[in-house]
Amino acid sequence: MNLDKAPVLITKRNGERVSFDVQKLIDSLDRSGASQEEIEKVINEVGNNLVEGMTTHKVYKMAYAILRKKSHRIAGKYRLKKAIFELGPTGYPFERFVGELLKNQGYQVEVGKIIQGHCVQHEVDVIAEKDDRKYMIECKFHSEPSRKCDVKVSLYIHSRFLDVEKEWKKNETEHLRFHQGWIVTNTRFTADATQFGKCAGLNLISWDYPAGSSLRERIDHSGLHPITALQSLNTKEKQALLQLEVVLCRSLSADILRKIDIDDRKINKILKEVAELTQMD
Repeated sequence: MNLDKAPVLITKRNGERVSFDVQKLIDSLDRSGASQEEIEKVINEVGNNLVEGMTTHKVYKMAYAILRKKSHRIAGKYRLKKAIFELGPTGYPFERFVGELLKNQGYQVEVGKIIQGHCVQHEVDVIAEKDDRKYMIECKFHSEPSRKCDVKVSLYIHSRFLDVEKEWKKNETEHLRFHQGWIVTNTRFTADATQFGKCAGLNLISWDYPAGSSLRERIDHSGLHPITALQSLNTKEKQALLQLEVVLCRSLSADILRKIDIDDRKINKILKEVAELTQMD
């Protein structure tokens, strides 16, 4: 790709036009594990086909199509962010996925528990415990990358935490003792939400925040892949598995796949892709 050419304007999902940033594409390809040769091939092919006004989604599809020809593993890791968005339309699979990430990091985890507060009951998405510390975690799933968690979300979660804390202090009921509230989202926080979270002592985790322990980095370090990263499954099959509360590639087996009426020939193809995608985990 000739980087000396005048920048090409591409169109984001929200309709905004921005200059194509080749470095962002290089960084995402590098994180997926693509070799330098593979990165150069993708960059050159995308550059040769880039036209004014092309959508960011079309650019992504071009890069993904090239990677698919090279490696299921690299292609699957490259489309990880999109795969997380496909854990919808409800937020329940995302909650389970976050729970699995925390289990992998040594936490004891419960998902979808009802906790009595001082004023009302609260349904807590994830309860995680490690090293004698207990965390009350709210998972905010968005199907669109443009959606952000604003300060109202931080205020709301903090008030729930305080309500449960007040009930614990009143009765000193140990199972109600939480040390911190967390918010985990697959998109981003607004500046106000982050500022309030820091001030109130909340632990905020988004796709790329905080540096070193963002959602993306936690997924990368764990090597856990959602079933939505598999190209050998169609949308209907992915939704059927999510309804069975199967969210991880490593949880798939021939028996589980037969439950959703997949024939043995396709099962072999799916499990082969799973093995390739998770071989470095």
